[in-house]
Amino acid sequence: MAESEFHHIPVLPGAVIEGLHIQPGGRYLDATAGGGGHSRLMLEADPTVSLVAVDQDAAAIAATQDNLAEFGPRVTYWHGNFAEFKPSSPPFNGVLADLGVSSVQLDLGDRGFSFRQSAPLDMRMDPRQELTAADIVNHWDETKLANLIYTYGEERLSRRIARKIVDQRPWQTTTDLAEAIAYSVPRSYRYGRIHPATRTFQALRIAVNRELEVLETLLKVAPTWLAPEGRLVIISFHSLEDRLVKHSLKDSPEFKVITKKPVIAADDEISQNPRARSAKLRVAERMVAP
Repeated sequence: MAESEFHHIPVLPGAVIEGLHIQPGGRYLDATAGGGGHSRLMLEADPTVSLVAVDQDAAAIAATQDNLAEFGPRVTYWHGNFAEFKPSSPPFNGVLADLGVSSVQLDLGDRGFSFRQSAPLDMRMDPRQELTAADIVNHWDETKLANLIYTYGEERLSRRIARKIVDQRPWQTTTDLAEAIAYSVPRSYRYGRIHPATRTFQALRIAVNRELEVLETLLKVAPTWLAPEGRLVIISFHSLEDRLVKHSLKDSPEFKVITKKPVIAADDEISQNPRARSAKLRVAERMVAP
């Protein structure tokens, strides 16, 4: 994948830098580097800042290295899921996690995250892992599949959709699956605000990539990664993630919540970057030990 293909506009750029409270000489972690958009903002905020860029997508890491080459040794890179990252140096002054699938992964289509074009039912952010969306839709039993779609997709017609999936499998492509889902629901639901397959695809992607599980891990280990008064900034894109972040930060004795309500994008940002519409940013600060 070429560097230009992985370029995307970082969401809530001002809120990210303000939330991280960038310090001269500070050390920061971008846990979901993508194409390096947010990483660049951090590095440009102060010329003495250093950064570790992490991503589980090899193409994203390669693009980040290209995009941030001018910063030289100020940046180091790690390929893997942030839940498995083990810092080898002193604590960070700030950690950023911009969750979910990137706009580039959706737009390119060959990874199966979107049904806007036909692609294999893959949905792996890290192709090294074994489980794919095809494995789930073609092998899970109907009850387990319905529970998945209801829980991770918050889809009220999950049983109806699961029955259709099981009755007509095996499935090969995103578009075939999406079309079958559309015709498994009532006509009024079929032509609603969003495509009737949207929530099911979200559920499959979350399951394939263990997104809530790795987020829980991040929220548990983040205090050990941060220096006292270091900031944790998390951007989520759906309610399951945001609820988990909200309650975990609120209930943690090691964090002080900075954002009582999530920061959302202004209309002018949304007009330039529609992905920002569903973004919610929360900030917490590592407490100083008594």
